[in-house]
Order: sequence, then structure tokens, then C-alpha cells
Amino acid sequence: MAAYLVLLVAVLSRILPYSFHTVNLGFTAVGGGLLYFGARRSRWQLVFAVLALMATDYYLTVYVFGYPFHASDYLVTWGWEAAACLMGFYMLRTKSTGWRVAGAVAASSTSFFLVSNFVVWAGSVMYPHTAAGLGACYVAGIPFYANDVISTALTAGALFGLPALARNIAETLRGAENNNLPLA
Repeated sequence: MAAYLVLLVAVLSRILPYSFHTVNLGFTAVGGGLLYFGARRSRWQLVFAVLALMATDYYLTVYVFGYPFHASDYLVTWGWEAAACLMGFYMLRTKSTGWRVAGAVAASSTSFFLVSNFVVWAGSVMYPHTAAGLGACYVAGIPFYANDVISTALTAGALFGLPALARNIAETLRGAENNNLPLA
């Protein structure tokens, strides 16, 4: 159940900034949420996460931005979202140590930055189709990348770290109780 609530928060983190007429610059709970969802759900349930984000893309494109929706424009994003869920499933499902979570955060944020900016460069006329144009596209994406790393790290850190912290505190309290040590 918690994984589905996290997915809802991820979806809302994409929609709410536009509802309040602000710009989020890539600061969302999507990356960390997908890693968590992947680690906590079965493989076939990962499809649900991607479908929820597909519906979010449709809503934002048509109703918030007022553009026609072309699914082909989102195939790379949806593929990355599926990959992020699978990364959580395979990297964090059985063992979610701090190092594994940090590695998954770095891999998911960096892969999204590299893939999404490459697709923008290759599929648009915003940047010349030269090495310099590709470099300019990546440089323009750095503020979004930084915010994505921070938001993914905060989200994944909280989702994986707080339960581990609570378990450690509970074990410490049980150990103190069993040894008749004062708790304060």
C-alpha cells in the first residue's frame, strides 16, 4: 500500500506545481518514487507505475500545456520510467543499503539526464545537430539535472532511510529493555 501512496505523491509532484502556476525545474518525487515502487512491488505491478505516469503526461500535455498529444514524443520517457522501476526491483528489492540506494539514485538521475537531453537534441531544431549543439543541450540541462539528483536523493533517502532508522531505533530500545538499561 505504501508504494501506491508514494506513486500518488510522485504523480502529484508533477501536477501540483502547474496547478499553483509555479515552475518546478525538475524537482519531483518521480525518480525516488519509481525506485521505491520498483523495490516494493512485483514485476508485473511495475506496469501500473508507468501507466500512472503516462496518464500524467497526457493530462499535462493536453490540459495544462494545451498541446496535441503524440505518444511517440514520450516513448523514451516511458521507457526510462520502466527502467527506473526495474532498477529498484533488481537493485533494491532484496537489499537496500545506503550505498545501493545512492548508486540507484545516481544511475537513475544520470541516465535520465543523458537520455532525455540526447533525445531533445536529436529530435528537435532547438540545437544544431553537431557536437557543439549536443554539448549546448547538455549544458542547458544542468540545472534540471541538479534538481533531479537532489529531489531523487531526498525522496529515495527518506523512503528507504526512514524505515531503516526506525528499525534501528526499535532494536536499540529492545536491546536496552532486555539488558535492563535505563532508556533516558
